[in-house]
Amino acid sequence: MITYNDALKLLSEYGQEHILRYYAELSDDEKTGLLRQVELTDFSVLDDLKHKNDESGKRGIFEPLGAVTVENIENNRDEYLNAGINAIKSGKAAAVMLAGGQGTRLGFDSPKGMFNMGENKELYIFQCQINNLMDVVKLTGTYIPLYIMTSEKNNSETIDFFEKHNYFGYNSNYVKFFIQDMAPSVDFSGKIFMESKSEMAVSPNGNGGWFSSIVRAGLLDEIREKGIEWINVFAVDNVLQRIADPMFIGAVISSGMQSGSKVVSKVSPDERVGVLCLEDGKPSIVEYYEMTDEMRNLVNENGELSYKYGVILNYLFNVNKAVEILNNKMPIHIVEKKIPYMNEDGILVTPEKPNGYKFETLVLDMVHMQDSCLSYEVIRNKEFAPVKNATGTDSVDSARLLLKENGVEL
Repeated sequence: MITYNDALKLLSEYGQEHILRYYAELSDDEKTGLLRQVELTDFSVLDDLKHKNDESGKRGIFEPLGAVTVENIENNRDEYLNAGINAIKSGKAAAVMLAGGQGTRLGFDSPKGMFNMGENKELYIFQCQINNLMDVVKLTGTYIPLYIMTSEKNNSETIDFFEKHNYFGYNSNYVKFFIQDMAPSVDFSGKIFMESKSEMAVSPNGNGGWFSSIVRAGLLDEIREKGIEWINVFAVDNVLQRIADPMFIGAVISSGMQSGSKVVSKVSPDERVGVLCLEDGKPSIVEYYEMTDEMRNLVNENGELSYKYGVILNYLFNVNKAVEILNNKMPIHIVEKKIPYMNEDGILVTPEKPNGYKFETLVLDMVHMQDSCLSYEVIRNKEFAPVKNATGTDSVDSARLLLKENGVEL
């Protein structure tokens, strides 16, 4: 861990020395916690404030992007399956689970992956993911390296949970945890807010920060040493997710493309889902709210939606390309937010209107920084059961129904 002098030097480079203003008053544990927080925080995002007004927010020219359809995939089953199995057996594939979030929207104050989907027995979201990954282990006879991205808030609890449940039968030698980089929250003048005398106001740096967090955690050397070439990145909360899917991996490798994205056909023009498309000739994702009515309802010569394929946050990235993207620096999105902060009297204030900025990187930017991306269609009811809400659409209830439909006992 960094020392006080190291922290002061780092903070001085960004004009944020006030973070250590109360250091002498803190307990030993509080001092350790604050220095640890400084060490984990990516202060380089503050440089982007200088260019905030340069960020027009304008998107390029969108065009539809087709997909390797479910029918296409079935017709090429042997080729894709063999290519994928060979890559996995050769140690060229790994998986990254994005698991930094809490289950707050589920009324659950722990890591979302610890939520119990079972009705008559225990079946946790983490357990669903491991069960899905074990299907590939059984098929290939090979354990896939699994990197689990946590947050500073839920890291210890997540590791304890996996240890308590013996990694749900997965070989723990192939599982590594790493903490997502945190980005500071600042006032409109660029000064970092404090939540207390011993804590900065920080937040995770967005789902696009998964690779920079791997690098900061020192895991890139291990990935290189193991000869891993492809990383399957997926969200923790889709309980039907197929992870390190040999067919998907094989299809991307066979296509010669730099990346891949699993997609599902939209159920209607108005479904609120990001769509894989082309933007200025390169792969991209257009969010629902960015689409015009004309784009939403546009149909092709077959009478199908032109912007048809919605993303489900299951991507395959090439390690070398990911390193190149990181070296070229991903776009930073600066967002106005209501940020609780400690005032001059040491009182925590909860603002009623936006009072500062948060910084985020988005995985969709990582997609757009690829030269090519294979759009790979999967059957919605077999691979897409997100747990976003307690009830209603994309909820615990809807995911339980889909689990049962796929033969999973609850």
